[in-house]
Amino acid sequence: MKSDANPLKHLTTGRRGFLAGTAALGIGAGLSTHAIASRAAANETTDFSQRDQDLPFIGTEETFSTHELMVLNDRLFLEDTGLAELGPRRIGAMDEAGLNVQILSAHTPGVQNVKGQKGIDFAYRLNKLLVDGPMATYPGRFKAFATLPLQNPEASADELERTVREDGFLGCLTNGIIGKKFLDNPDFEPLLARTEALDVPIYIHPGLPPDEVFEIYYSNMRPEYQKEFQDQVLSISAYGWHQEVVTQCLRMITSGVFDRHPRLQIIIGHMGEGLPFFYERVLEKMSEVTKKSLDKPFEQYFHDNFWFTTSAFPQTELLDLLLKYISVDRVMFATDYPFANMKTQTDWFRGVALPREAKEKIAFRNAEKLFGIKV
Repeated sequence: MKSDANPLKHLTTGRRGFLAGTAALGIGAGLSTHAIASRAAANETTDFSQRDQDLPFIGTEETFSTHELMVLNDRLFLEDTGLAELGPRRIGAMDEAGLNVQILSAHTPGVQNVKGQKGIDFAYRLNKLLVDGPMATYPGRFKAFATLPLQNPEASADELERTVREDGFLGCLTNGIIGKKFLDNPDFEPLLARTEALDVPIYIHPGLPPDEVFEIYYSNMRPEYQKEFQDQVLSISAYGWHQEVVTQCLRMITSGVFDRHPRLQIIIGHMGEGLPFFYERVLEKMSEVTKKSLDKPFEQYFHDNFWFTTSAFPQTELLDLLLKYISVDRVMFATDYPFANMKTQTDWFRGVALPREAKEKIAFRNAEKLFGIKV
């Protein structure tokens, strides 16, 4: 991403244009990524960094787009970021960082808002582009999550199965709220059932809030400050969409999704999207009131049905908090490229003061186990 340019100067006027840009430019996934990994912290962990220079990495949240998809979502100004480049530039950044494998996923919101046959065809083209392009050109370096036409859950289930069985995809990725529904809505039962039957996970990535949510929760009543896009940033990277992912996950538990689909696996990124901070509070308040409505204690679902990634949050204190509540066996590495610098992320993790065995689990072994792949 170019550092000498104003990232907002190419945006079209209005909320949609702004959101298209800020969400894509990394304002949506770790605004202070580079500031977080301070040189002082790195110096304090030099011994660990040296010890773990040979650590392999699988990146589990690595984003791509295409010209066609950027046109659809008003994000053509992103062409210079590397988002649509799936060749030497990306491979070079991976090699510099020591990232062995990227698991690719289409940039939010993908095609999940495109209705009818157009959405079905678009999802198919994006998935095939990966198979015939980077996955074929650089064997072993790229894997993928399926892009799905989520306005049609039955077609989504079929496309997921096709990509898994024919093309070796590792699961699918969704982006926040789908229209006005979360995945706990009965409409998505065909997709959830097929996902469980295929034994692959769903990665829930943040998405943009619906207009009604934006107006109620985030709309700024001081229009003279709109040139700073305060309400838009609040609705996405500063707060909004991280909380939305946690809300969706809690709804899936309380609505019994995992009682109906006990083997269904969900991945969330950004060091748990704030869940570790609220973890004890959530359990305190929800455990008692769900005793009679759920098959298992509320807490157990986090340990049986959820995985967490480090994407775009290279903060050791947040990793420590996550590992306080979640087993190291359910945490995976991710960078959020190209919106976060890959080398910043791998350098940070090499310096984290954890036992080698634990670091190997997070860096690559847990992903190998979940996805059935090898570095």
